[in-house]
Amino acid sequence: MTEMVYGAMPVAGGEPVLPKWWRTVDRWSLSCILILFAVGLLLGLAASVPLAERNGLATFHYVQRQAFFGGLAMITMFITSLMTPLMVRRMAVVGFLLAFVALAFLPVLGTDFGKGATRWYSLGFASLQPSEFLKPVFIIVAAWLMAAGQELGGPPGRLYSFVIMVAIVLMLAMQPDFGQASLILFSWAVMWFVGGAPMVLLATLAGVVVMAGTFFYNASEHFARRIDGFLNPEVDPTTQLGYATNAIREGGFLGVGVGEGTVKWSLPDAHTDFIIAVAAEEYGLVMVMFVLALYSTIVVRSFIRLMRERDPFIRLAGTGLAAIFGVQAMINMGVAVRLLPAKGMTLPFVSYGGSSLIAGGIAVGMLLALTRTRPQGEIGDILRGGRR
Repeated sequence: MTEMVYGAMPVAGGEPVLPKWWRTVDRWSLSCILILFAVGLLLGLAASVPLAERNGLATFHYVQRQAFFGGLAMITMFITSLMTPLMVRRMAVVGFLLAFVALAFLPVLGTDFGKGATRWYSLGFASLQPSEFLKPVFIIVAAWLMAAGQELGGPPGRLYSFVIMVAIVLMLAMQPDFGQASLILFSWAVMWFVGGAPMVLLATLAGVVVMAGTFFYNASEHFARRIDGFLNPEVDPTTQLGYATNAIREGGFLGVGVGEGTVKWSLPDAHTDFIIAVAAEEYGLVMVMFVLALYSTIVVRSFIRLMRERDPFIRLAGTGLAAIFGVQAMINMGVAVRLLPAKGMTLPFVSYGGSSLIAGGIAVGMLLALTRTRPQGEIGDILRGGRR
């Protein structure tokens, strides 16, 4: 009767996509990522110029390429962060199949660009490193299998994910690329731990890793050389580690000044693996601590949001993505200050590299999508017997 007199009430439409995304996304983490990309461009202006001159290219050739690939990475991150967890999982499954096949064919079709490790496909205008793209999609697939294994009557998801992880680690070790292999193993172990793995099994896994490291030390000259260089108390000043250590020492607290650094003229990888050494020399400890704070903010805020998440798949996948993001940054900076052996790993969103930037955009986009605020009760409600 009311509808006959006053007319039917209008049905409220769904909230537009962009306003909903802005309301639910972690804006602090998003801001930190954009700042990291800006810092990478700033450091690239200093670190990549000597390399461009040595290669006979335009002065800011590598900076322009970094801006281009970084722009693609930001667009990719934005689009991925709009997705639902279900869409993220479906995209990751397809991406995993493609990246796994690409990794498997690297020994046949790949190239090493004279660096002694077959890690890339040469596309002419650019290069493609499959392991960079494999990391985030593997984490999503492994989290999906682990979460499915927790359901009643579910498949042995942990076993399946373990088999996949071992296959990837072995393929990466054959390149050799022990840095990416360690990241894959670490991310899987973190998700396994969060999923409730017994400490005995984790200790057993750690023992297996030590034995595998001993085997590769004896079998791989490449691996042994890096470990010996790290353990040697005397640092050769003409090596990359020697140049980086001296640059950090010279930078002090405030740095030697913008454009006044010299390490970029000596380090062949100053714009990639050792870009933090350029930052430390020219901008000092202040810049390094600022970069550390940005990475820490992203990781800590992601973990805080995931602690309130009920869905086991989202908790596992988000934890793996946040952990591997933070650990990759820690490894890159740890190598520069000689806390870790050299691994040839980029600093996310700061180092130069098309594959690294775009894959990082996919990974962080997935993380932002999984940590978006959703209408649900606190996970503590389950423990207190609250309504689901």
